[in-house]
Amino acid sequence: MQARVLVPLQIAGTPPPWGQTLQTLAGDTMGTTWSVAFIAPPELRHEPLRAAIAALFAEIIAQMSPWEPDSLISRINRAEADSRWTLPPGFTAVMDAACKIAAASDGAFDPSSGALVRHWGFGPPGAVEPTRPDWRALAWDGDTLTQPGGLQLDLSAIAKGHAVDRLSELLNELGLPHHLAEIGGELRGAGFKPEGQPWWVDLEPPAADANLQPLRIALHGLAIASSGDYRRVRFDAQGRRLSHTLDPRRGEPIAHGLASVSVVHESAMWADGWSTALMVMGLADGLRFATELGLAARFVQREAQGFSEHFSPALQDLLA
Repeated sequence: MQARVLVPLQIAGTPPPWGQTLQTLAGDTMGTTWSVAFIAPPELRHEPLRAAIAALFAEIIAQMSPWEPDSLISRINRAEADSRWTLPPGFTAVMDAACKIAAASDGAFDPSSGALVRHWGFGPPGAVEPTRPDWRALAWDGDTLTQPGGLQLDLSAIAKGHAVDRLSELLNELGLPHHLAEIGGELRGAGFKPEGQPWWVDLEPPAADANLQPLRIALHGLAIASSGDYRRVRFDAQGRRLSHTLDPRRGEPIAHGLASVSVVHESAMWADGWSTALMVMGLADGLRFATELGLAARFVQREAQGFSEHFSPALQDLLA
């Protein structure tokens, strides 16, 4: 089956210098895997690069991992009412984006969903009161957060995208402008491969037998993130399939038949957050919302026999 091709509206820049080679590194982080492909001189030593990447991930985990009891987000979640917290720059950027997406989506995305995530068994172990999240209870002024009391932050639906952005930025800072950065299937590409081609990647299908025509994108100054009801699935006592994507407005897993949403954006963090919000909204509302905001999004809906695919106008514009 021939692939359809998505390309940026503008491709600029020059290929890597002659003699540089395609190199890769990979590992584990944040409960998933990471990888980088980059163009560099053959003699480049990988140990310092791997150490810099490990330090970056350790910083992000120490700030925003709800699975680490001593992380900053865990300490905020345990804090007394009216305690104030000045957040470091990375955490600030994620909180700012999370609150903006929450406001724009009318709560379809909610960074205060920590208790809900744990109640449904998708977060750290331990009993918590399944309170309904409400991001509007956050006293957030741009760099300082006030814990209203009992509120549980969870930024897992956007922090991984932030980590991809930071990884890409780190590679740039280390003199590796031609690269593809990936964490858990979320990707951001920059520059070119040695032969002058951009970084081509295929969008992940929701199932091996989805029978959808492949969709291939040139990640040149672009990132892509996907949310799906097929990831981290659980089953309740009655055998019902529970998606890990939770609707904060209803307080339970989504069950509207939308299998996946992929968003293409300049930032992996924003692609990550928007894909979650659109996934929660469902096909009709999500497609309408993506159209209004100019988001480049692909929706895959479960049907009685197979899957159907739907593009927002902004994604349609990228089709070559």
